[in-house]
Amino acid sequence: MKEHELRALIDNVKDGKLTRRSFVNRMLALGLTAPMASQMLDFCGVARADTKFNYKPTKRGGGGALRLLWWQAPTLLNPHFATGTKDQDASRIFYEPLAGWDSDGNLVAALAAEIPSRENGGLAADGKSVTWKLKQGVKWHDGKPFTADDVVFNWEFSSDPETATVTSGSYKDVKVEKVDDFTVRILFDKPTPFWADAFVGTAGMIIPKHLFVDYKGAKSREAPTNLKPVGTGAFKFVDFKPGDMVRAEAFADYHIPNQPYFDTLEMKGGGDAVSAARAVLQTGEYDYAWNMQVEDAILKRLETGGKGEVHVVPGGNIEFIQLNSTDPWTEVDGERSSIKTKHPAFSDPAVRQAMMLLVDRKSVEDHIYGRTGVATANFLNNPERFNSKNTKYEFSVAKANELLDKAGWKKGADGIREKGGVKLKFVYQTSINAPRQKNQAIVKQAAQQAGIDLELKSVVASVFFSSDVANPDTYPKFYADIQMYTTTMSQPDPDRFMNQYCSWEVATKDNKWQGRNSSRFRNGEYDKLYKEAQGELDPVKRAALFIRMNDIVVGPENGTIIPVVYRPRAHSRSKTLRADVSGWDNDTWALARWYREA
Repeated sequence: MKEHELRALIDNVKDGKLTRRSFVNRMLALGLTAPMASQMLDFCGVARADTKFNYKPTKRGGGGALRLLWWQAPTLLNPHFATGTKDQDASRIFYEPLAGWDSDGNLVAALAAEIPSRENGGLAADGKSVTWKLKQGVKWHDGKPFTADDVVFNWEFSSDPETATVTSGSYKDVKVEKVDDFTVRILFDKPTPFWADAFVGTAGMIIPKHLFVDYKGAKSREAPTNLKPVGTGAFKFVDFKPGDMVRAEAFADYHIPNQPYFDTLEMKGGGDAVSAARAVLQTGEYDYAWNMQVEDAILKRLETGGKGEVHVVPGGNIEFIQLNSTDPWTEVDGERSSIKTKHPAFSDPAVRQAMMLLVDRKSVEDHIYGRTGVATANFLNNPERFNSKNTKYEFSVAKANELLDKAGWKKGADGIREKGGVKLKFVYQTSINAPRQKNQAIVKQAAQQAGIDLELKSVVASVFFSSDVANPDTYPKFYADIQMYTTTMSQPDPDRFMNQYCSWEVATKDNKWQGRNSSRFRNGEYDKLYKEAQGELDPVKRAALFIRMNDIVVGPENGTIIPVVYRPRAHSRSKTLRADVSGWDNDTWALARWYREA
């Protein structure tokens, strides 16, 4: 679409000749996300209607206990160090961002007084700054007032390399200034089409300056409040046993009237996905269970118990396999999987391509995930029209064998291929979970037929997704040849999702393995495209840049990523629970609005 045509459409929306929804649908046809289309209208001064929520309680409290089950147990409660979804979701019980994302990808104010727009003066015409007005009268759980100083401090905290946060990618390239006690301005070096990153959603949870100011930098892991959060959310801290249980109670001074409905909250951790599903769907012991990574046939059988039901929410999550770009078995300067090394086998494109041909994605969809996992060749999947049309997946043991033969990888007496003293013998790790172990088995069987030996390693989920920098079995350390897990798309724009393959995000000893690029993938073209996309205001060009990035990371020429199934968010809930869950934010993003209906 040409610029004058786009401007004419926007003018029609301003004049009421075209609805906002119709405009968004037209942009979807061009490959944009709905939120990006909405933000185009925001920049052009087109007012948006506030998101409406169906919340019926007329007073705070009285709802009794809310019982949540996260079968991957949280291990800390500081969102800036939360490497896994479990820690992010647990942190969101207590901490809030300036705004979150609803299920349609619209921004919803939390600690902000309003969503910035051209109309209210929040968005600069040149796209180089955004001004947030903060909600007044908000208190931290210890009674201290929430102000602009807290917001600015979070930028300082996260962007400091010595603090080594997982959220640094959202803050290190911006500047944040205090305008007054309840106004902050974010400054960008260049026009920034996706401005709703810092202080928004999963990466945007705000911690209190007065309790963390003495722990910025190298002392950050020593803060007592990492395990005893003091936030602004609807529930305040009672108790936390890492790897087991989080307990909270309603915050009497919460800044939204009549919320929360529930008096207490319990997030139980541990166990497995099947027992979690059973505890909601069949026995009714819990109200809500997160992440139903369970064979769909089992879920359907459990639903007949009548106590609960499975809900599937569109999002951008992907279950995928990583091939290590580095050598996990060679130590350099006290670090394995060092970027100073190359993987002895996966540095050969033929081996990477063979591995891609040996993943039977359709069988994984048909026999394991069903409605909760769709076979895909793309890392970036949602919305559907945003998918690359340049990719396809194929399962062929014969072609894998042919590729390896041509590349000179010969089978030895033991049936394992070898070349130059290097054997195609790999450790393939993932977290303990029945669908993942079945997925591993499917890949192992195919690999054997191609002369590749896979040693399957399963790590307890609370360890695999742990933020413990001393633990050798965490996925950011990647001390294996191959690993598999789900990465979540925590905002409805590819910017933060796709930065996990930027070279500056590589997880290393120097950044305490907090970088988001756990595969150690490094590609100059990818870095260049990502930086271009960050400043590209033309929505069609920007979409094309992200599609090209997707094609690089999944392509056998350069990529080390094998997408398996696109995973919409799936959870179990009691039939009486009314829970607002978004596929673009934490499951716990709107706990204050959850209630029970007879």
